[in-house]
Amino acid sequence: MTVVREYWLIAPVFIAAWGGTALLRRYGMRKLLDVPNERSSHSRPVPRGGGVAIVLAFLAGALLLWWRGSMPTALLATLFVGGGLVAAVGFWDDHVDLPARVRLPLHLGAAVVAVALLGPLQHVPLGAATWIVPIWLAWPVSVIATAWLLNLYNFMDGIDGIAAGEAVSVALAAALVAGLVEAELPGLTLLAAAAAGFLVLNWPPARIFMGDAGSGFLGYAFAAYLLFSANADARFVWVWVLLLGVFWVDATVTLVRRLVAGERWYAAHRSHAYQHATVRCGRHLPVTLTVIAINLIMLLPLSILAATRPAHAYLVATVACAALASLAVALGAGRRQSSSGAD
Repeated sequence: MTVVREYWLIAPVFIAAWGGTALLRRYGMRKLLDVPNERSSHSRPVPRGGGVAIVLAFLAGALLLWWRGSMPTALLATLFVGGGLVAAVGFWDDHVDLPARVRLPLHLGAAVVAVALLGPLQHVPLGAATWIVPIWLAWPVSVIATAWLLNLYNFMDGIDGIAAGEAVSVALAAALVAGLVEAELPGLTLLAAAAAGFLVLNWPPARIFMGDAGSGFLGYAFAAYLLFSANADARFVWVWVLLLGVFWVDATVTLVRRLVAGERWYAAHRSHAYQHATVRCGRHLPVTLTVIAINLIMLLPLSILAATRPAHAYLVATVACAALASLAVALGAGRRQSSSGAD
């Protein structure tokens, strides 16, 4: 199993990410202090940029896996080239607040790298049949989906612990599903370990924020693993749709409702379902714990069902995501809220 070949790196990657986050916190206190404003979900200044520790610790572990022959070159190159570009753009954005017209072309470039190296998504299981997506359609859809996933992950990184908690729970869940069906998804436990090392200092109340470098990289990494796994085994399309459901459903419902309301989709806001839930709770911790619980208690078993009963995967994913969308709407996704902080 993949995890057996990776166990010796889990602790070093975790420690490297933890230590790196602590060092970046000292840097952030001087250079990257996030001061609350009317769109913030926190009420006190907190340094950001700690996600760089996730990137560096994970990529170092991935490189060692590749050196030992346990990670395909195409996947490693995608994570280093495309992921490195996304992280660099994010770290730059953390410092100077890049406009969307600069960020988006670079994100699309990184998405093109992923699709070029790993291949576009062409096989989508639909019950007993499989939809073969023509290459002229598979390419742009795969590029746009990759760019959307890395951006929505950034959008969803708005309260303490939510983005790192999502990364840990989703990566471990995907690794477990892969192990159960004897599929190869090398490096996922290391991604979870790196995110967990950062989470030590990001757990509510956070002492450091991830920043765009970390959130964009995590979204891109999951997109890369989706392309890699689904091109090897088409049933993983629905496994990833389910496991990433909390994030992509909230972000997509929020985006659609804001577009319908005539708002600029790229403008900063506080109208995601999880942000409304945070205001209702008055704290970040219950919402972060709920997201992790949904991933592990609801979406992980459904993902196992989708992987082991592929004929029912499409139906399972559709029902589960419809339920998540209904919850997002009920919480007020896409609706403006009054300004108030929650810690």
